[in-house]
Formats: sequence, structure tokens, C-alpha cells
Amino acid sequence: MMKRARFSRVAAGGVVLALGLSLAACGGTGSGAGSGRIHVLVYGDATNKVEKQIVATFNRTSKVKAVLDTIPGADYQQKLQTIITTKQAPDVFYNWGAGSIEPFVKAGLLMPLDGFIAKDPGLKSNFLPSVFNTAVIDGKPYGVPMRGTQPVLLFDNKKVLADAGLSEPRTWADLLADVKALKAAGKTPIALGGGDQWPTQMWFEYVYDRVAGPGLFEKALGGDTGVWASADSRRALALLKQLVDAGAFGSSYDSVKFTDGGSPALLATGKAAFELMGSWEYSTEQDADPGFTTSGLGYGPFPTVPDGKGDPHDVVGNTNNFYSVLKKTRYPDAVAQFLKLQYSDAFVKAHLAIGNLPTTTNTPKFLDTAANPAYLKYQFDLVRQAPSFQLSWDQAYPPSATTAIHTAVQEFFDGKTDADGFIKAMQSLPAS
Repeated sequence: MMKRARFSRVAAGGVVLALGLSLAACGGTGSGAGSGRIHVLVYGDATNKVEKQIVATFNRTSKVKAVLDTIPGADYQQKLQTIITTKQAPDVFYNWGAGSIEPFVKAGLLMPLDGFIAKDPGLKSNFLPSVFNTAVIDGKPYGVPMRGTQPVLLFDNKKVLADAGLSEPRTWADLLADVKALKAAGKTPIALGGGDQWPTQMWFEYVYDRVAGPGLFEKALGGDTGVWASADSRRALALLKQLVDAGAFGSSYDSVKFTDGGSPALLATGKAAFELMGSWEYSTEQDADPGFTTSGLGYGPFPTVPDGKGDPHDVVGNTNNFYSVLKKTRYPDAVAQFLKLQYSDAFVKAHLAIGNLPTTTNTPKFLDTAANPAYLKYQFDLVRQAPSFQLSWDQAYPPSATTAIHTAVQEFFDGKTDADGFIKAMQSLPAS
């Protein structure tokens, strides 16, 4: 999703597909299933070229044919919910794992995949565990990874840093010092697409992890809302306020968006020095200015925080996208064979060719064939070695919590609410 996961989820409105047309063929679990078809519903974006290829590969040998359906636009999740209990429901559908599918699991709509895995252990063993487990709910697997991993990285403009005599910050103190120097040089230190809200959320995710470790958020997600009022939580909020008050993001970040190319352009043109963004930042910049991506785009980990409880190798972001299966599909055996293709060599090579990084165990042997092997190897090692890969807050929680989370992070950054207000807002979220 996204230009990786998130960009397409919020910005694929430009894809020239109409919802009515893209769903016209749906109905794999209803009348359409009787004709020997399974319907595979995905987010409509540039990555669909790979999904089309995999569907075509499947159809060459399967008697039951797969049909690829797409929903473009920012409200994929909402539209999915409107059809998932109808005759238009797909057999297999794209999602983010965790909170994005938990309501469907609780409603009894999804098929646990442990039966598939018992027959084909490779449906689990061929994926990195930290990623595969994102779609495990109440001890049962409900999804198979089907795109690429999307860790959040701190990107930079190498020339801007060099001109200011700076290097990539490794500690929080380094970051604050860079902010001060860049402001003195007339630059916006950090580009932020605050108008989209979710880019602001990334700062909370990392600072909370570095201060408190992943346990705080895991407890909150499990229903222990008291952790939001803990000393670690308040310290994380104090550090975030320190960064905002230092002028790190300028004063007009809420009028800038990632989804219309605004914040990436600030980085590429040298008006800003940094941008905290998912790994899809690379392909976004590549599309707009290949020359900048080749020679001017830097990247690295999020800085460490002094006396923090989080491991400096922890990452946050979107572990992958997943295929989940509706319990009422009429062709479970065909679905199982289709899912098996998601760890094939052809799948891996096709995704690497468009800049995606599959989380299969066979990925490393193909990394040298990618357009930028160094960048993808860096990401793969980052994810493989991470003690914790924290899923984006708005994907870990059920979809009903997304607006509340986005509003809370934006209002805190904007100074419209203080620490107590943010804590109260987060304590009101539904437990996962």
C-alpha cells in the first residue's frame, strides 16, 4: 500500500479506476464462485502490476481461475467493510494485518490459516517471523505476507547536511544540534506532511519506542490504558514538544502533505534537510527526481534517546501487507495454491524490480539484482535484526480508532492540547 504501503492507501485517488467497475466482477464467495473463480481484492496502485503477474501465473495451471479486483482511493478499508458481508465479498483480500482485520476475525468472517500451514509449512516458514506474526490473532494466523516491508527511516538531503557541516544524527542531542544549525542556515530542518496527520504519528511511534521500549504500546493495545499516563509516556511527550518548540518542523507543516508530493519536494529541493518517512520515500523521490535519489538522498536509523528503555535497533512502520481468506470461500484448495505463490522466486524478483522488499527467506539471494541493492540490503538487515518491529499505531488499532489517533497527534504538535489532553485522548481508544 502507498507508494509502498501507506502512500497508496492514502493517495491512490489518482489511479484511473472506478469503484463500480473494479468491483463489478466481485462475488467469489457468492454467485461468481459457482463458475470456478476466486476473487482477489487488492488496493489499486502501481504495485498491481506484480499482482496481475502472480494471478496470470496461477491461472496458467489452475482449473479454478483467479480474478483480480481493485479498490483505489484513501478509503479502501471503509469500502472493504461495506462489501465483506455481502455477495460482493472477495475470497482473498489485501490488508495490513493486526487491527485492520481483527474486527473481521471477531465477527467470524475469516478463515484461520493453520490448516493450510499444516499441509504446507512453507506458508509460514518462508517468511520472516517478525513480519508473519503481525497477522496472528489470538494465536492463530489469518494472513500471508504479499508485498514488501516498509520500515520508517530518517531520510536526509546529503548536500544540505554537507553544506551545513553536519552528519546524520545518531542521538537525540545530535538531532537537536542539527535543528539549531539548520535553522541558522535558513533551512526547514525537518520536512513534515502534517496535513496528512499520519506522518506526524511516526514521530510519536519512534520516540515512544526509544523512551519506553515496545512494551508500553503493547500494553496499551491490550487494554492497559494507564500506561499512557506513565512517567515514560510523559517523558516521550516532553521530548516531542522540545523538538516542536525548537522549530524543527517550521511553522506551516499542517499545510504540507506527503500525499501530494509536498514534503518529499521540500527534501529533494534542499529546502529541508530531513524527513521521517516509510521506505517508500525512496521510490517517491525516484519517480520525481531520479538524479536526487541516485546521489543526494541519504537514509539512516532513528536517533537514540538517552537512558531510553528501547533498543536502538527497534523499528516502526508497516511490517508488510497481507492476504486474508474469507471463511466462506468455495475453493479453499485453490486459495491455498494461490497463497503459495507469495513466496515464489518469481514473486520476489517481480517486487524487487519495482522497489518493494519482500519479507521472504529467499529474498537475500535476489537482492543483487535490484535497482539499488545497497538500499534494499540495508532495509532487509534492519528488519531481520530488529528486536521489535512495531506496527503503525493506526494499523495496530482497529480502524474505528484511526481518526482519534490522528487528531490527538496533530493537536499535540499544534499546541492545541497538552500532555494531559493527549493522554486522555489515547486512553479513550478501544482496546485491540
